Amino acid sequence: MTDTTTSNSTPPSLLGRLLYSGVLTIMAVDGFRNNDKRVDIARESGVPMPNVMVPFATGLLLVANLGILLWKYPRASAGALIVFFLGTTPFIHNFWTMEGKERQANKINFQKNVALLGGALLILNEAATDDDQS
Repeated sequence: MTDTTTSNSTPPSLLGRLLYSGVLTIMAVDGFRNNDKRVDIARESGVPMPNVMVPFATGLLLVANLGILLWKYPRASAGALIVFFLGTTPFIHNFWTMEGKERQANKINFQKNVALLGGALLILNEAATDDDQS
């Protein structure tokens, strides 16, 4: 008997993707709701064209998240998340340039984003493994 179930359709994979996507959905919705504040933060951090880059990055986060959740183009979606986290985390959560409570809050967000980046790398690997098994 051959097991034709791919790793992305097992209960742990489905639950993991649901939990991961839940966090990313909250981040994207919050990003759209607080766009003006995020544009100001990006501008202060030296991000070029923050009025364009912030909504673009938030949209990238949302679309890539949906791709992971629905397992549609998972390699491209995981790659987009990797680009998102590598492109935003060190510029927006540069805690090493801050002091006090601002430093602590940004350090926590930096570490959260690094963990989410790690998750995107695992998803990229799972998607590549699924491609190899097809």
